[in-house]
Amino acid sequence: MGIILQSDYCRNSAPRLLRIFNFDHFQILRAIGKGSFGKVCIVQKRDTKKMYAMKYMNKQKCIERDEVRNVFRELQIMQGLEHPFLVNLWYSFQDEEDMFMVVDLLLGGDLRYHLQQNVHFNEGTVKLYICELALSLDYLQRYHIIHRDIKPDNILLDEHGHVHITDFNIATMVKGSEKASSMAGTKPYMAPEVFQAFMDGGPGYSYPVDWWSLGITAYELLRGW
Repeated sequence: MGIILQSDYCRNSAPRLLRIFNFDHFQILRAIGKGSFGKVCIVQKRDTKKMYAMKYMNKQKCIERDEVRNVFRELQIMQGLEHPFLVNLWYSFQDEEDMFMVVDLLLGGDLRYHLQQNVHFNEGTVKLYICELALSLDYLQRYHIIHRDIKPDNILLDEHGHVHITDFNIATMVKGSEKASSMAGTKPYMAPEVFQAFMDGGPGYSYPVDWWSLGITAYELLRGW
């Protein structure tokens, strides 16, 4: 189909080349979502019985929508990350038609869903969420990553009520004094310097844009709009 992963990926495999995983290592239990490139299912790893979410990405659709670069960037970024308040990638592999990403299973819904259900988040709960998200953003900065799309839609809850950042599709990496300059994100949550860099050739932007988006998210959780 024109897309070939450089290698299958398994976190903590040693040596990795001797631990090749594929679709047959997982039992599909049920579908829980559908995206622009495929679907998301709950799966169980056959040997350990551990549950995960498996994301399908159709290769041909990725090519048609010019998303190949973003998919590979997301894989590259997620392979180097592991944090209690992120949605972590554990396995990735492919067949002739699809690429697969096996990640943490979080069934508490995203914060956008809860806002749409008119859930009222009290100040104590929002403080907890912001503390956990701040820890994860600090972790991403240490790995030179700007997420660029922090918003309620991309924050998932687990069964214990803790938050996890997901969707690294438009994340980018910068090092040292480098700046990002491309227009990326969701407009109501984007920091002014993102617009300035795009509209009038401003100096670019870096990690603080995620903190801006986190502030907007905190306000929305407290106010409901």
